[in-house]
Amino acid sequence: MDGPPTEEPSHLSWANVALGFSFILFNAVASTSFNLGVGSSLISAALRCIVQLAIVGLLLQRVFETNNPWAIAGIAFLLNFLGTVEAVANKSKKRFDHMFLSVLVSMLGSTIPVSIIGTRYAMAVEPFWKPEQYIPIVGMLCGNTVSGVVVAIAYVLKELYDNRDKIETYLAFGASRFEACTPIAREALRLALTPTINQMSVIGIISIPGMMTGAILGGSSVSQAAKLQMIIMFMISASTTLAAIVTTMVSLATVVDNDHRVRPDRVDVREHAVWRARGWLVSEIVGGVKAVGLRVAGCCRRKSARTEDGCTETERLLG
Repeated sequence: MDGPPTEEPSHLSWANVALGFSFILFNAVASTSFNLGVGSSLISAALRCIVQLAIVGLLLQRVFETNNPWAIAGIAFLLNFLGTVEAVANKSKKRFDHMFLSVLVSMLGSTIPVSIIGTRYAMAVEPFWKPEQYIPIVGMLCGNTVSGVVVAIAYVLKELYDNRDKIETYLAFGASRFEACTPIAREALRLALTPTINQMSVIGIISIPGMMTGAILGGSSVSQAAKLQMIIMFMISASTTLAAIVTTMVSLATVVDNDHRVRPDRVDVREHAVWRARGWLVSEIVGGVKAVGLRVAGCCRRKSARTEDGCTETERLLG
């Protein structure tokens, strides 16, 4: 006896995306109504989401078709690189010397080994670099690891820059930099791991995560999707822990030097150089447009004045 027919997954078009965009418009209207001031940020973030996902969709489709391990390695590096840019340039209000390189190394040193070991052995995927499974896992690891790294570094730099009197007191009384910075490192790691712990504690009861939902929608059984999500959450916790430990240690070693001195001069509290360059470029463009506008307005006024003088002279001669 034949089983029930399997329903084909629905094909989504850009019209469906436009309908989904109406939820963002609702948020923008609510922001305007309550004077929240986030309406433009919501719209720009949603448009950025559309563009980024469209590009990623086209790029990953090519990678899936080629099934080339070097292309997959390139995508994994690109995800880690973009995650580092997001952490350093967008999410961090304070930065220490050589922060970009240290965050990138910690990201690569955590997401790549954890993803390889987890995919090959815990998920029993052979070969481990199957693009339809490995790339989404690396993407999830990068996204969660970035959040943990940002939280850890933000706390460390806040304590060492804004509240450095306490650390300097410990150092003045003879404590080594390891002894003085241990409470900061411990608290930074605790804060970095708190979101992952909270997520694991409510997963499956209060929320159904995206990877499990995607596996179910893709046709996997619910039990297999649940086991897959368990493995992924454990991988996320390991990757976040490893990257947070490395970045915390590097940031502490950079700001507190070998002579057991706090070096606030190694902390940059300005906007990232990318945004400063963007601000300078925008100001130059605006200044150029204003200068051209003033020049055009001056020419028009002079031309109008000459025309009025000519009309006055003609009226005087004819009068």
